[in-house]
Amino acid sequence: MTDPVTTPDPVEQQKIDTSVPHSARIWNYWLGGKDNYAVDQAAGDAYTEVFPGIVAIARSSRAFLRRNIAYLVSEAGIRQFLDVGTGLPTAQNTHEVAQGLAPEARIVYVDNDPMVLAHARTLLYSSKEGATAYIDANVTDPGRILEVAAKTLDFGRPTGLILSNILGHVADYEQARSIVATLMEALPSGSYLSVNDGSRGIDPVFEQAQDAYNNSGAVPYNLRSIGEISAFFDGLEFVEPGVVSVTEWRPEPGSGTPEVVAEHGGLARKP
Repeated sequence: MTDPVTTPDPVEQQKIDTSVPHSARIWNYWLGGKDNYAVDQAAGDAYTEVFPGIVAIARSSRAFLRRNIAYLVSEAGIRQFLDVGTGLPTAQNTHEVAQGLAPEARIVYVDNDPMVLAHARTLLYSSKEGATAYIDANVTDPGRILEVAAKTLDFGRPTGLILSNILGHVADYEQARSIVATLMEALPSGSYLSVNDGSRGIDPVFEQAQDAYNNSGAVPYNLRSIGEISAFFDGLEFVEPGVVSVTEWRPEPGSGTPEVVAEHGGLARKP
């Protein structure tokens, strides 16, 4: 989006359903953003009444993503990113971190929420040296994602695939694994996969709150075991320390002993 649009398309605005809570807007609310509605705030508050720790999970997830991207740019030399399920723009978005370290970096964001689309067009604009683009597509259609992303990214060069808190929205686990495999298959050796998702088996209060949310009529988000999250990386080479609680993945020096949260993720290289 080197030429940002300042006014969302009225047709797109009409598609935004403000009568039911939406996970991207609730996540934005927990991160301290302003791009949410009363229905999202109510749902977010109801969730935090059961499990106040969700705010820490949301912010820890964002910090994990930032550290992943910084590693990929500074240590792995990655200059291309495909961020699927980007959600609403907040602070430290993928292109901001990547282009802050390497202005020539190219980023393609993917989401299929009309509110995300409207905000992406106004906020996700690139450095002059690099490129930032947005694809209106569903994670369940990896073929379309790859086809359109190829207009901005060169899939002959190593690419960082970002799947942050999106695979939990794919109810069928085998389908989620197939999506990851299809996307990674299109990327060359030296590419990386970054995944983080809410995890089961760590915090029963979190699980109770998420199950209640899933039964509320909102779009469900499925927590998965650490083993299931780890299996998304099959065939890849983990960057140490592998799949861990997001707070434990290469924490900033001097940040103290990280608190384990029920959100696990990792980063791995395609051989």
